[in-house]
Amino acid sequence: MKNHKPRLLRLKPAVRALHSVFLGLAFGPSLALAAPEPVAEATLPTVTVTAPAESPTGPVTGYTAKRSATATKTDTPLIETPQSVSVVGREEMEDRGATTLLEAIRYTPGVTVSNWGYDIRGYDWLLIRGFNAQSSSSFRDGLRQSGLGYVEPITEVYGLERVEVLRGPASVMFGRGDAGGVVNRVSKTPYLNAPREVEVQLGSFERKQIAADFGGSLNTDNSLLYRVVALGLDSNSQEEYPNGDDAYQKRLYLAPSLRWDLSPDTSLTLLAEVLRNEASDDINYITGPNGELTNVKEGDPRYSIVDIDSTTFGYQFEHRFNDTWAFRQNLRYANRTADKHHIRSSLEADGRTLSRTAYHEDEDLDQWTVDTNVQGQVFTGQVAHTLLFGVDWDRMSGDAVSSSSNNTPSLDILNPIYNQDIPEPDQVDADGTRTIKQLGFYAQDQIRFNEQWLLTAGGRWDKVKLDYDDHLGSNSASQSDSAFTGRVGLTYLAPNGVAPYISYAQSFLPNFIDEFGTLFDPSRAEQIEAGVKVQPAGAPWMFTGAVYTLTKRDVVTYDDSDSYTAKQTGKIRSRGIELEGKAQLSPRLKGIASYTYTDAEVLESSYSYEVGKTPMQVPKQQAALWLDYTLPTEIGAFGFGGGLRYVGQRYDDAENTSRQGGYTLADAAIRWQQGAWQLAFNVNNLFDKEYFASRTYGNYQLGEERSYTVTGKYRF
Repeated sequence: MKNHKPRLLRLKPAVRALHSVFLGLAFGPSLALAAPEPVAEATLPTVTVTAPAESPTGPVTGYTAKRSATATKTDTPLIETPQSVSVVGREEMEDRGATTLLEAIRYTPGVTVSNWGYDIRGYDWLLIRGFNAQSSSSFRDGLRQSGLGYVEPITEVYGLERVEVLRGPASVMFGRGDAGGVVNRVSKTPYLNAPREVEVQLGSFERKQIAADFGGSLNTDNSLLYRVVALGLDSNSQEEYPNGDDAYQKRLYLAPSLRWDLSPDTSLTLLAEVLRNEASDDINYITGPNGELTNVKEGDPRYSIVDIDSTTFGYQFEHRFNDTWAFRQNLRYANRTADKHHIRSSLEADGRTLSRTAYHEDEDLDQWTVDTNVQGQVFTGQVAHTLLFGVDWDRMSGDAVSSSSNNTPSLDILNPIYNQDIPEPDQVDADGTRTIKQLGFYAQDQIRFNEQWLLTAGGRWDKVKLDYDDHLGSNSASQSDSAFTGRVGLTYLAPNGVAPYISYAQSFLPNFIDEFGTLFDPSRAEQIEAGVKVQPAGAPWMFTGAVYTLTKRDVVTYDDSDSYTAKQTGKIRSRGIELEGKAQLSPRLKGIASYTYTDAEVLESSYSYEVGKTPMQVPKQQAALWLDYTLPTEIGAFGFGGGLRYVGQRYDDAENTSRQGGYTLADAAIRWQQGAWQLAFNVNNLFDKEYFASRTYGNYQLGEERSYTVTGKYRF
């Protein structure tokens, strides 16, 4: 018998450096609290905002949230939730200067953002634990946001109070969904003395933005509160055509809301959101005949444009029958449209002629979503039960017409000429209506016994029907699926604030994806996770660590040689380690640290070359660190922030023959605040490191260049 040496996990120097901060984040805060740093006599000139005690949907104090409802649909402390949940609050987003959802969550463990590179269009490209989390994992205020083709929900991060990432299968609460987890975007809503502010922002690539967030009471007893969030954006981007034309983005955003406390036990919140987003659609650079990078784009600056418009409205209703039982119902209607002109190309045998085909996509989506539940608390002897019974219904219907033109002028990649006349596509290639209906019944019991043990158990049954009506030919199809999913978790709540836990969770995802209406078998996933959460009572910090094994069956992906052909590959397993610390390290110092190790592997596939390989774009290691220090002075408070983000190597293809190397990026922030005035300067990719996010389908996807914003804000 041979003696095998154990394999050691070797970390990059940047990752090893980031690892050391976990000791400080886990144990340093307790030392700091025991012997606090002396505070200078100068007082911090801030505007006092009276906010309610932390709720699962309200503002987060500092960087460390204590409560969330995303994982359980109940107001549950994070330390009692037997699954990994990360929360990014408004203060953290502003300190780091986040202007997109991806910027907001890129310091979060288990999450890979911008896997398709820099994208001015506003799509939320991300992976969770190695699985796609763009569409089926997208939620707003606990309700699903569906996408259709190019009609994907666009997130305006200025309209969010917090972002919550639930990692691992979550079908027990939300029904159909991918294996990696859920990203829940929590809207700003009214509360008494909410912030009132106006801000102006300038930045690199001629960025110009103005925004406002204001609200208050409409009557004397404060039973009627309002809030209005608005934003306008006009910006170019780092992407440029060889003729000097810049890619661009324009956005208008309005989100009014109204809260009416009908009685001390009954409230109704009305919410609406209108978003108009116009952007250049040409995000890739063409690969030359020998695989070399060029500065040529296949599209055209006057033609390659996508307009995405979104209008939503809904309500959140709650009534408490007594101290132990409550009724809730959340409803939202959404209409989203996409008008997209784009070009696809192929390089001819001469190595310089780019044959092109122009396309026009016209898509219109309507979605109704409603979630109704009853929550109550009962006691059986010394055992306390928090019960939840609910039903939700979701209907999404979308029309999509795709047209093409065979008269598109070609392009010489050695001497490209842009702004040519491109005929409007007149050949209809696809015209159909897709409909998805979901009805789900769920139940959950959070059982507390012996004071320190908490058993969370839930189950859900879903019926999902998918229809495709082909208006051109014979590709109409219909399929119904039903599934039972569950979750069970056990947590031990030690008196010192340490909470080890173990859980098992399932998910399922009906597959309905390609442009020909092809239906596939549902994907199913299951996960075992074990971890520990540390947050002593009253401590302004929290540390979490988790290990997991997650397996997804009947996986649908795209062929790496044809980005428009889908295939059902079989089984993928993801195993990993995730660490996260968020802390108020001292009265002036805040910090974030995270580490991710993801071992993803294709276990079964109809393509033999995939088996044993790592799925595309999944890095094995990631790490991040952010520190923020505030220095009070007589002329105002100065803040200094800095961060590092490491992303390991990723494979570009299913065969793992091409890969992109790992990279480390630095971010920085400086701000000044005096009374109601604040000025902030934020820089992403401080040292302007060049890197590629991926290289797929004959194109390069570039990483984010150095960019900056200067934000002036006045609060009143």
